[in-house]
Amino acid sequence: MSSKWRGTQAAKGTVCKTVIRRFESAPRLIPGQFVTIRCGTGTEPLLRRPFAVHRVNREEKSFEILYEIKGEGTRFLSQYEEADDLDILGPLGNGFKIDLNIKNAILVAGGIGIAPLTFLAEELVKEKINVTLILGSKTKLDIPLSAIGYKLLICTEDGSEGTKGLATDLLNEFVRAQNFAPLQIYACGPKAMLKAVAQITNCQVSLEEIMACGVGACLGCAVKTKDGYKMVCKDGPVFNSEDIIW
Repeated sequence: MSSKWRGTQAAKGTVCKTVIRRFESAPRLIPGQFVTIRCGTGTEPLLRRPFAVHRVNREEKSFEILYEIKGEGTRFLSQYEEADDLDILGPLGNGFKIDLNIKNAILVAGGIGIAPLTFLAEELVKEKINVTLILGSKTKLDIPLSAIGYKLLICTEDGSEGTKGLATDLLNEFVRAQNFAPLQIYACGPKAMLKAVAQITNCQVSLEEIMACGVGACLGCAVKTKDGYKMVCKDGPVFNSEDIIW
């Protein structure tokens, strides 16, 4: 299956959302999982591109991906139209674990790391778990978000939107203020941010690594853990932060 290029070229750094329809495996998707998509009509780019599942409509068998245009693959996807076909493999990887006995959750997203956490937030809300989503970035981001059902806190390093500072600053304050209540904490974003989150508290982290095959065969996305090297695509992308050797 293939899709054709259309319209104007989107600029590098642009955040885009694509809705994938008629995906038979959509009802089986869980937060934290991903799919790989063939982003081209020929041999370029050769490898599939991995994308976290951003939101899911199980009844309509559709899901969304949210991504930043960085190269030819993501630029290709930005031209996708509803009538086009895409070659998709998934669901892949292991997702987030939800403890139904703990009724408070904090989600920490760095930039485009918001992609899998939106799906997670919606599932947590369905389970009547109180959600606080902390979104951090260097500057103001125009990311489509739906904060219905959970609390959204935005912070930017330059202070152009929300609180000035880092997402980990807000997390640290929030954890201290809520130390009387057990919390589920989840994070996705740049590795430096995840390491900082892990230093504050144990949590579940979704790692962002370059993937080639997406199924653990090429060994290209290995990360060092206390139990040896693990593949982000096959053993993750979600890990317990205490298991990672940062």
